[in-house]
Formats: sequence, structure tokens, C-alpha cells
Amino acid sequence: MKSKTFIAVMLLIGIAILLNPNVSFSQEELPVYLRDRGTGMPTSQFGTYVRKGDLLIYPFYEYYYDHNLEYEPFEFGHVDKREFRGRYEAHEGLIFIGYGISDRLAVEFEAGVITAELDKSDNDLSTLPAEIEESGLSDVEGQIRWRWNHESARTPEFFNYFEYVLPTGEKNSLIGTSDWEFALGLGVIKGFRWGTVTFRATVGYAGDENKVEPSEYALEYLKRVSNRFRFFAMLEGTEDEVELIPEIQWHFSRSVFLKAATGFGVTSKATDFAPELGIMFSL
Repeated sequence: MKSKTFIAVMLLIGIAILLNPNVSFSQEELPVYLRDRGTGMPTSQFGTYVRKGDLLIYPFYEYYYDHNLEYEPFEFGHVDKREFRGRYEAHEGLIFIGYGISDRLAVEFEAGVITAELDKSDNDLSTLPAEIEESGLSDVEGQIRWRWNHESARTPEFFNYFEYVLPTGEKNSLIGTSDWEFALGLGVIKGFRWGTVTFRATVGYAGDENKVEPSEYALEYLKRVSNRFRFFAMLEGTEDEVELIPEIQWHFSRSVFLKAATGFGVTSKATDFAPELGIMFSL
């Protein structure tokens, strides 16, 4: 019920903005390679950029469904370390805040609450309960982002980001993170007449496993279709979990737009279906 209320509130806000007769769509004169994304630096939110002095506020909702989530009973405090596949479903409400400190430096913060449920496999004869349901804080994390140079007609833009995840969850829990996690990423962006392409890759450290290893990687595409609409698509993965994520952005004004995305699992270990809906405010 809470998730339905969250969606309804965001849709009402969007409709109110859409019906506002004072909405302005003045267009900046930008070179071809910047027309899709503008002059801002990239954030962790799909196809979203922040300029110096901009404050981004993004309340959003995500739903997750996976009919064959990989798990081990050991992960939940039980003896069996064999791998099984169970049914997973979750509803999550989140808030993202980003701020452009300068035209090269930006910071982010994100937190959420989640309700998740796991139905164990019929082949799992361990002492794990047939159904696990938990609710509370999901990941609480932040990022520091640095842009090394500004894109030109010939030169792409390079950026780094450092991510941290706070240990807000209990050990052997279905939700949250039980230990510190850190990640260091590198990305490159280049705009063309047919769209803007971004590639990024990350090395991560998980405190509970005490090891550093390659983690998330992604290839992104962004295209400004008109003043109101932008199309985004991304192929994102972590090891053998790969997702395809298309998104439509509906810009009501220069400072408010609706983001509607859906993740589709490309590999069997990725989440089957993960839609996201929210409204981004740029103040």
C-alpha cells in the first residue's frame, strides 16, 4: 500500500507541473556533442547530469522480481552452503540528493526503505524457513565525483567516482548491508550527432569478504529526442549478472522531469524485472 501511495503522489506532482502554463523550455546554444546532456557532469542516476550550484532531489520507487534468485542458506545463518534458486520480490522507496560543488566536483547521497520477500527453493531441505520477509533500511550510500576535463569536439570527457556504502543492515539479513563497502570507478563520455555514449567500470571492496575485485561495468547511451523527451539505454553488469535498462525522461520544465525505467535480466543470475519511477528536481 505504501508503494502505491508513493507512486500516486509523484504522478500528481508531475500532472500539476505539466498543467502549469508558465513552464519554460528555452534552449541553450550548445555544440553538437553536448546537445544530449548539456554542460553538467554525470551523476549515478541514469542520464542525469549536475552543474555547479545545482541541487538535485530525486524521490523514486523501485520494484524487483526474480523467479530464480541465487542464494545459499549459509548466507542467512544456516549450515548449508549449497546454492539454490528461490523466488524474490521487493518494493523500495528511495531518495537521491546530489550537489554540484564546482564544474569539476560533485557529491551524492542516497538512502531508502525496502520490503523484501524470499521463497526458498523446493529443493532446499535446509533449516531455512520456507519464506523470509524483512523490511527496513536498504542501502545507505554516497559518492564523490570528479571530472578531469571538459569534453571537446575531438576529446572525450573523463571522470572518476568514489562510492561508499554504510553498514546499516544486520548480518545474515535479506536487506541492507552488514559491513562497509567501497568502490572506485572510472568513466568516459563522448557526444555524437546520433547520441551520447558513456562507458564506466568499477573496482570494489566488500568488508565482509575483505577483498578487492572488479565489480560494476556499464555501457550507456543517451539521446535527446526533443526539448521534452530524452531516451536512455544501458547495458550494466556485475560479474555474470547483466541487465538491459531502457529509460524515458519526460521534461516538464528545465528543472523538473519524470524518469521511467525498467531493468530486464539478460543473464539468468540477474534480476528478471526491475521497473523504476520517480521525479527529478533540479534547484
